[in-house]
Formats: sequence, structure tokens, C-alpha cells
Amino acid sequence: MKDLIKIIRFTGSLWRYYAVISFFVIFAAVLNLVNPFITRSIVDGVVAHLTGHTTNVRWLEILVVAMFVIQMISVVLSNINGYLGDLLSARINSLLSRRYYAHILNLPISYYDNEITGKITARLERSINTISNLMQAMVNNLAQMVLTIIFTLVAIAIFSWPVAVLLAILFPLYVWLTRRSSKAWQEVQKKINYDVDLANGRFVESVGQIRVVKSFVTELRELSYFSGKRDSIESLTKVQSARWHWYDAARRTALAIIFFGIYGIIFYQTYVHQITIGTMTLLITLTTMAQGPLNFMSGLIDNLQRAIADSRDYFAVMDTEPDIVDDTGAETLKVTKGKIEFKDVDFAYKAGAKVLEKISFAVKASSKLALVGESGEGKTTISNLLLRFYEPSGGQITIDGQDISRVTQSSLRAAVGVVFQDPSLFSGSIRDNITYGYESTQKKMTKKALEKATIDAAKAANADEFIRKLSRGYDTEIGERGVKLSGGQKQRIAIARAILKNPPILILDEATSSLDSRAEREVQDALEHLMHGRTTIIIAHRLSTIASVDAIAGISGGRVVEFGTPAKLAQKSRGIYAELLHLQTDANNKALLSKYQIAKS
Repeated sequence: MKDLIKIIRFTGSLWRYYAVISFFVIFAAVLNLVNPFITRSIVDGVVAHLTGHTTNVRWLEILVVAMFVIQMISVVLSNINGYLGDLLSARINSLLSRRYYAHILNLPISYYDNEITGKITARLERSINTISNLMQAMVNNLAQMVLTIIFTLVAIAIFSWPVAVLLAILFPLYVWLTRRSSKAWQEVQKKINYDVDLANGRFVESVGQIRVVKSFVTELRELSYFSGKRDSIESLTKVQSARWHWYDAARRTALAIIFFGIYGIIFYQTYVHQITIGTMTLLITLTTMAQGPLNFMSGLIDNLQRAIADSRDYFAVMDTEPDIVDDTGAETLKVTKGKIEFKDVDFAYKAGAKVLEKISFAVKASSKLALVGESGEGKTTISNLLLRFYEPSGGQITIDGQDISRVTQSSLRAAVGVVFQDPSLFSGSIRDNITYGYESTQKKMTKKALEKATIDAAKAANADEFIRKLSRGYDTEIGERGVKLSGGQKQRIAIARAILKNPPILILDEATSSLDSRAEREVQDALEHLMHGRTTIIIAHRLSTIASVDAIAGISGGRVVEFGTPAKLAQKSRGIYAELLHLQTDANNKALLSKYQIAKS
């Protein structure tokens, strides 16, 4: 019941739909319950006529017409309800989808570190479908079911209290038998959902990286994993179904036994003239109508079980609180110069396992800082902390003297541009990708001005020339992750995107290490345009880039072990930068360079 109340509250904003549909449902139910009494009067009138008694034929004709009118009104109401129910289902789907999407977009990067993309999408589809189906079934049938049960029991009790007693016993017995299967059903469904999420998650992951799958010839391995999960789902479903149908057989047996007794009582009372044939017809019709709520009750409880089981994963995500939130009264970051300072910053992904310890350095306004060090020493973590993807466990990070933990996340990230080593493009056109971050610039441009700014950004990124050679120019569709473009082309689109955003601060996970020489020169030239006049932190992968920066921070053991200009650090006998320069001169030291993720210039 607690889970059901949670679902109802979550969709409470749609109460107007619920109210209107319930009104029509109740009205239709009342009309349907009138017909058995009309039938009783008609039957008694016909029997009276056949046995030689006086009958008002005109009245019988009116009753027949009334039955037809009620039937037609019910048809109209039923279709209005169906239409409103379809709208309600669509609104529920949209409401739950938007809330889910908005929530997961607000969750921190740490949440995604522990989740599989396919599981996130599987939860959305499964939960929303079952919840919307349940709510539609309830609003369309619950009021009618309750009304039918009450009205039927009262009406039957007036004419035959033994029949009413048997029905009164049947309803709670039927519900009890149905609920008995609920707990076991949900336990198995939880395991099924787990396997479905793993299977679908792997499916999405392998399709998203199909080139890796094919190049390593692991199609059979991926299919075997997927098939194994589907086999497990089949086995669990067999157990679940067997239990459910056992209880269903028990329900139907109880139904058959009690209705056998009900019909026996009705026929006996008619045989001994305790009730008329018309009343017998009325009682049979009403008891038959009572089976409808029973069958619906069984289906409703079944749907409720599915909705509760499937919605728990949905609400588990919705109940996950972001561990990085803006302070009450957080102000907008105002970047006047772009000076960045890390002051005694500590960080650990897990308690007791520090990645960074007492990190302190400053990046002057409009200068370039390179972070160097072996793989896994925390260079990328430093950039993630500056973007506030994670919170430091100690220390402070400031931009122009403003503590980034006290400003809004949106204003912080709007002020920082990022060019990743992986360009991270989206499906759509080249224009869509270049203008992707335009909204965060907080600049209002006319369509014509935005078009010019887009082309100017592409020219600055050395991308305009190759774009115009494509079949549709800036409107060319590039496929998922920009699959239709070369590595250098994708990287220049990503740089154009950052140029259009025009942030005062840049983070470059240097994007030239995997490119050929020509593409590298084109991208490097674009990066120079991008870095001009901006405060830039570079996670360096090439010695040529390191040599051209204003300062270098050597990271080792989660600490800053050296800091200074390239010329100054080159003179140190045992520094990280000095070691890199030494390794560059030795052709046999390629493996040692690789541990720093450094490629020779």
C-alpha cells in the first residue's frame, strides 16, 4: 500500500484527469446497474402477459427503448473514457520520463561511475510502462468496481440475503488468495529485473562499441553473455508463473464453488415461489456482474504487483540525492581575470584511499599550465574538481578569489570550456554540434548572428574548409558520436564548439596524441586560437605542447612535486619534466615515456 500511495502522489498533478475520468466511469456504472432492474420489470411483465394477467404493453415498450438509450449512452461514455484514458497514459509517460531524465541529469558524475547506461534506460522504459498501465486501469475501473460491488451487494441483499452473504464471503477470500501470491511474485520479479537490466545494459554497451566487438571478433562472446541472462530470465519466469497459476487455480476454484451455491439458492427460491422469474433474472444478472469486479480485482492486483516491483528501481533512482548541490544563496561566478588557485586540496574516490593530497598551485590569468605525471597520479581528477564533478574532501579551489563551492554549478561550468581527448560529439548535424553549448554562453543572438558566429568558430578551429566540402556543408549529419568524420575532423568540431561557447577558462585533455602528423598540426593550430587570451589547464600528452606553456605542475603520489616554467624545470636534475626531456633524446625510451602518457614530438 505504501508503494501504491507513493505512485499516486508522484502523479498527483494529473488529478484533473483522474477526476473527470472517474466522474464518467461512475456515471456509466450507475447506468449499467439500472439495466438489470429494467430487465426484471420486462421479464415479470412478459410472464404476467403469458399467464393471462393484465400487462401495460406501452410501459414495456418504454422500458425496452430505455434499455437501448442507456446502452447508447454507455457506448458514448465508454469511448470518451477511452480517449481520456489514452491522454492520461501519455501524460503519465511524459511526466515520469521528464522527471526521471531531469533527475539523472542532475546526478553527479560519481553516480554514472557506478552505473551501466543500458540499466538506466531499461529502468526508465520498464517502470514507466507498468506505472502508466496501472494508473490507467485504476482510474478507468476502480471507481466502477467499488460502486458495482457495493450496489450489487445491497441490491442482492434486498431480494436474497443468503446470496449476498455468499458474495460477501467471496470478495475478501478472493483478495486474500491473490495477495498470498504477491510477495513471492515480487521476489522473483526483482531477480528478473536484475537480469533484464544486465542483459539490456550489455546490449546497449556492445552496440555502442560495435567496432571494438567486431575488431576483437567477440560477437559470440557478447551473444553468449546476453543469451545466458535471457536463459536465466526464462528459468525465473517458469518458477514465477507456476506459483501465480497455482494461486489463480485456487481463486477460480473458490469462485466456482461459491457461485455454484449462489445459483443453487437462486433457482431453489424461484422454484418454491419465494422470488419471481423477473427477480431470478435480476439476481443472476447482478451476480454475473459481480464477477467483473472480481476478475478486474485479480488483474488489478497483478498489475499492482508488477508496478510495485518495476517502480522500485525507478524510485530508487528518484530518491538518490545529488551529493553535490548548490549552497542556499549561491551566487553566480563572475570571472574578471581568470586566476585559478588550488589551496591544500585533498580528494579520495573512496574513504581511506586518497588520490590527491595537499594539492596547491596557482594559474595566472590568461596563462597556460600543463599537468604532467605518470598515469593514475590524479591529473584528470584535478580537472574534474575544477569543474566540480566531485567535491574535494579538504582544501579550497578558487577562481578570481571566489570559492567554487559557493557559486552555482551552472555558472561555474558555463565559465569553463573543455576539449576532451575523445571529442564526444552527438548525432545530428555539424551545426548542431558546434552550437551545442551556445545556450550556456548566456548571449542572445539573432539567427543570422548565430550563423555567422558558428562559421567564425569553425574557421578559427580550421574546420570551415572541410565542412564546406561535405555533401550538405554545415547541415551534414555526422552519425552517432561523429562516426562519419575522421579523428582530426571530429576534434576540430569539438574545438569550434568550445570557441563558440567563448569561456574565459579552458581545460584541454590534449586532443592531438592519437592523430596523424597533418591532422595534429591542424588541430594544434586550432587549439592555439582557442587558448589565446584564456586561462588554460592542459593535461599534456606531447612534449611540444608542454614546452610552449607558461608553467608546469609535476604530479606524483597525488602531490605537486614540482612547479615552474619549462625553462626552470628543465634545469632540475631529477624533476619529472627534466626526466621527460632526457627520455626524449633516447630512442630506446619509448616505453618509459608511455608511462607518462607522453608521445615524442
